[in-house]
Amino acid sequence: MKERSTGIPRPTEAELQIMHVLWSRGACTVREVHDVLHLGDGSGYTTALKMLQVMHAKGLVQRDDSQRAHVYRAAVSKERTQKRFLVDLVQRVFDGSSSQLVLHALGSQRTSREELRAIRSLLNKLDKDAP
Repeated sequence: MKERSTGIPRPTEAELQIMHVLWSRGACTVREVHDVLHLGDGSGYTTALKMLQVMHAKGLVQRDDSQRAHVYRAAVSKERTQKRFLVDLVQRVFDGSSSQLVLHALGSQRTSREELRAIRSLLNKLDKDAP
């Protein structure tokens, strides 16, 4: 599925794992990505390399090939990716109702006091900005 505004495709589950590494660590070599994701599971270095090459072709990552070891970094922010998935989830699962998503999310698992404070703060801001 392509994002409407940029044409960059939505990352697959495996691509999201790589994106999480790049978002948390910043720019990484293929070896660094492989070492974080595939410790002891038998997946080869070439698998990580091929995935990063495909992600580069899709526009999900940028590559600095000025050195011997290519360095990859996320081309799309974590927040933008989260928003893309959230919009899709609201449309497909909650019939376009973000309030239903929030109600289900809050009712399905424990929410910390800190999270509740942040939610209240956001609700208060939204309430003030409402017409």
